[in-house]
Amino acid sequence: MADSRSNPVALLSLATAVPETVLSQDEATQIAGRLFRRHAGLFEGMAGVFQNTGIAKRHIVRPPEWYEGEHGWKARNQVYLESADELYVEAAQKALDLAGVRAEEVDTLVTVSTTGIATPSLEARVAGRMGFRQDVERVPVFGLGCAGGVSGLTLASRLAAAGPDRIVLFVTLELCSISIRLDQPSKANIVATALFGDGAAACVLRTGTGGVADIGGGTQILWPDTLDIMGWNVEDPGLGVVFDRAIPPFVEEHMASAVARIAEANGMRTQDVQRFTCHPGGAKVVAALEASLELQTGTLDHERAVLRDYGNMSAPTVLFVLDRVLNEGMPHNTMLLALGPGFTASGLMLSRPQ
Repeated sequence: MADSRSNPVALLSLATAVPETVLSQDEATQIAGRLFRRHAGLFEGMAGVFQNTGIAKRHIVRPPEWYEGEHGWKARNQVYLESADELYVEAAQKALDLAGVRAEEVDTLVTVSTTGIATPSLEARVAGRMGFRQDVERVPVFGLGCAGGVSGLTLASRLAAAGPDRIVLFVTLELCSISIRLDQPSKANIVATALFGDGAAACVLRTGTGGVADIGGGTQILWPDTLDIMGWNVEDPGLGVVFDRAIPPFVEEHMASAVARIAEANGMRTQDVQRFTCHPGGAKVVAALEASLELQTGTLDHERAVLRDYGNMSAPTVLFVLDRVLNEGMPHNTMLLALGPGFTASGLMLSRPQ
C-alpha cells in the first residue's frame, strides 16, 4: 500500500538505546557450544556461521549465564517486560530531549515490538514515568518483525500527517536474545543464536518540515505464499524462530523489482535514490541487497558497521543505520528498506530538509 497524506511530516530526532551487557562474538561462539552441547554434531557442523556473520559484538539484556538455564514462557516474558520498560524510557527520553519536546506535548504514541507480549502495552506501562498526557493516543503494533522499524515509522508519519500541529513519538524495541531455545536442535536456532542482539530506537515526528529529515511516502509489498520464510512459531517453552536459508537468494532475485515499485509510488525511479539505508539482516543479506540493487560491493558500509557492532536487533536495526547516515550527512534523499515476516518489503523515502 502506498502513502496518501495531506500534510508534510518532519523527523525531528532519532535516538537509540542498548542494554549494558556486551557479548563478543567469540564469547557467543563459546556459549553456544555449551548451549547446544547435547547436539554437538549439529553445532560443530554449523560453528563457522558465528565467524561468517560479520558480527564482532552485540548487547543482550541478561548476563551470559542466564542463557544457559532453562526458561519457560512466563520467565522469558517477565524478562521482556522488565527490560523493555527500561529501554523504552531510555530511547524515548533521548529522542524527546534531542527534539526539544516535552512528553506531555506528544499527541500519539506508536510502539512496535514482536519479541514479547505486554498487556497493557509498553507505552502504557511507562506512561507515568514518562509524563505522557492522559488523553494521548496509543498505537501498539505487534507482528512486523524485522520490517517493524520502517513500517512503524511509516505508520507514525501517517498519523502525524492526519492533522495540523501533531507530534508523534515512535518507539521500536526488540529483545531477540530472550528467545534463544535449547530444546530444538535446528539450524535456524543456531543461526539465530549467531545473529541476534537486543536494542531500541525512538523517533519524534511533527507535522510540517525541517528537523533532521522530511518524511515522504511509505510502501509495503507482500509476496504471496511466503509465510514460511521468516517469523515466529508460538510454542512451549517460548517463541521458535522461522528463519529460512532461502532469504539471501530471495532478496537477490526480488528486491530490485520491489524497490522500483516503492520508488514509483513516490513519483521516482530507482536511479533517483541517492542512498539506500537498509536493515542488515546478516552479512549474506547485505551482499544480496547490493547485488540486487546493482550497488558496488561495500556501498552499504553503515549497514555492515551496525551489524558488526550490534548484530541483528530486528526492527530497530535499520534506525541504527539511519542514525549513522544522518550523522555523516544525509544526501538529498534516502530510501529506508527492511524485510520482515509475510514475507514483506517495507520502504520509506526520506529527504534532506531544504
